Amino acid sequence: MTVIVEHLGADYFQDPYAVHARLRAQRPVSRVIMPGGAPAWLVTGYTEARAALADPRLLKMPLDWRRDPESVYYALDVHMLNSDPPDHERLRRLVNKAFTPRRVDGLRPRITSITTELLDGMSGQREVDLLASFAFPLPITVICELLGVPAKDRDDFRKWSATIVSNTATPEVFQADATAMVRYFMALLAAKRQEPADDLLSALISARDQGDRLRENELVSMVFLLLVAGHETTVNLIASGMLALLLNPGELARLQADPSLLGGAVEELLRYVNPVNHATYRFAAEPVEIGGARISRGDPVIVALSSANRDPSRYADPDRLDLGRETSGHLAFGHGIHYCLGAPLARLEAEIAFSHLLARFGSIRLAVPAESLRWRPSTLIHGLESLPVRLLP
Repeated sequence: MTVIVEHLGADYFQDPYAVHARLRAQRPVSRVIMPGGAPAWLVTGYTEARAALADPRLLKMPLDWRRDPESVYYALDVHMLNSDPPDHERLRRLVNKAFTPRRVDGLRPRITSITTELLDGMSGQREVDLLASFAFPLPITVICELLGVPAKDRDDFRKWSATIVSNTATPEVFQADATAMVRYFMALLAAKRQEPADDLLSALISARDQGDRLRENELVSMVFLLLVAGHETTVNLIASGMLALLLNPGELARLQADPSLLGGAVEELLRYVNPVNHATYRFAAEPVEIGGARISRGDPVIVALSSANRDPSRYADPDRLDLGRETSGHLAFGHGIHYCLGAPLARLEAEIAFSHLLARFGSIRLAVPAESLRWRPSTLIHGLESLPVRLLP
């Protein structure tokens, strides 16, 4: 049987939904060439995506990959999201307690305080970039404080993170930014060993230094994962979610009129805007058939979370924003053993962000035509480059 190979171009960054809808209508699993030239199987159907995310035959590490301890990739890649059992459980256990719903809810007063400070800073301004002024600094400040990372360095993290998740960064730029990030983390770890504090980073160091389960490279990689994943999803949920509301004024008015919709609204915005476009790569440990596609041993598999969440076989009229929709089972945070550890934190930050933003500014409007907005050149993250808005009390 001839396998049709779809070549995904730069337009995929700007509107992955249109590409997914076309592919999904043809078959639930497609052979593709990703932007940049890498071949993969792309899973676009909801049923197939959910099954693939929980399939133990799809591993997170390539079968023949040999780690070079001197490589910057080695320093950043040995975290739990790139690990398979039993290493995955060992690594995840170390941070589980920091992200329980009860522990996360204890952060509510501080998240509310940061939100208020940011909104105070926006007051009096008629036009702001909501992403730079609010959607980015809120979650990066929260995760920095939770980890014990100086928030003053957040602009560096933003630059490094943008490079790491970009599909268009040159090898030289990637190497430079990834190396800078690793060196920063190593210096920070050394400082925390000298002066431990009441933060997650000090706790992870203590567990490792007392002969527990974190090796030095795993510690650096864990900090990288928690810092990047700990803000990227929420940044894009807040910014893209606000854009979705602005483009759907009826739903925005509905939420403003009935704040009790907020919890469900966050879930619908997660499904609708899909801050994480794809799950990270998986690799077939053996020949696997998914959705009629015969995947060979070693082949890379990408699960398109944003496509699954807009599959009409799962959600009726999926391209319509409906804040009262039943969204159970959405895959915005993944599924299976790699389900997002920070999901409770992202939900809490989003609820506080949207409720306070809409309460403070009675009228928010886009300051530029919607078609002029640009999306970051990343297949992993679906996020805006900026979001200029006009504010009225």
